[in-house]
Amino acid sequence: MELNVLGLTDETEHVYKVLVGLPRATASEIADACGRPASAVGKLLSGLVKDGLATRSAGRPPRFTAVSPDVAVTALIQEREHRLDEARSLVERLTQTHREAARISHPDLAVELLSDRDDISAAVRRLTAGARREVRAFDRPPYVDRPGSNLDAQVQRQRTGVVHRVIYDREAVGWPGRLDNDIVPSIRTGEQARVRNELPLKLVLSDDRAAIIPFSLAPGGQSVAYLIHPSPMLVALSALFEAQWDRALPLLAVDVPHVPESAPPKPGPETRALLALLAAGLTDAAIARAQGWSERTTQRRIHRLMTELDATTRFQASLTAARRGWL
Repeated sequence: MELNVLGLTDETEHVYKVLVGLPRATASEIADACGRPASAVGKLLSGLVKDGLATRSAGRPPRFTAVSPDVAVTALIQEREHRLDEARSLVERLTQTHREAARISHPDLAVELLSDRDDISAAVRRLTAGARREVRAFDRPPYVDRPGSNLDAQVQRQRTGVVHRVIYDREAVGWPGRLDNDIVPSIRTGEQARVRNELPLKLVLSDDRAAIIPFSLAPGGQSVAYLIHPSPMLVALSALFEAQWDRALPLLAVDVPHVPESAPPKPGPETRALLALLAAGLTDAAIARAQGWSERTTQRRIHRLMTELDATTRFQASLTAARRGWL
């Protein structure tokens, strides 16, 4: 019968359905309509009253009336949903206890070794696609996949509200074409990007549930990686990211917002990109490769920029630009 899922027996459901069509009926009248013994129906009616599906008058003989189904049955459904939620919560707690017990007995279950480049790429895609709140990453060479190949997927995730915080190594920012074709478009669609002169490792963190780090940053080391499941190691990687994030410098969003006429004009996209590369600590040669300029053109633009900022060092130029809101 349909209401079995709410804990009602077939007999109880049958009596309730009859009662719905016979308001203020006695137990004998309901028994006649059901074709069941009056004593058995009387017990079933008492159960319906107890469950809030019927009311009983105080007269003699007592008369029974069904509570409106949209009220009574909905209340039973909500109660059952509440009990199911409690059961789900218990299952989650037991599952966590089971996992922790298994990891204590077998510590290797906290770390999974990936020894194939395709497996690593697939694992990274699964982790980022499965994020519900946040993706955090250390971005630095060497790369398994072409930098920027995941841009479209990242943009889609950001549009659904998944936060992306990425710290770029200066070598990543200086990768030819990377700033304009990947990093800046990501920032424009919501990525929070910062830069450090050097990062200790490559890292992808999906929420607080999993992470991937390479076996080594040496040549060929990126073809082997560790998939880290919830464990003290994952907590340590999360803390490492936050510590590096606090020390990193914000990367620019090249779009120039509207400013009042009284405010000093902000530089154009090329100048702001140059400032970002300077703040990242790139050499003239690296900046030239990243922007597709000659070294002489790069040096000339840097000199002109430092003159405009009245700076004698690159650090002073970056600091002055940051104070002006250019970075």
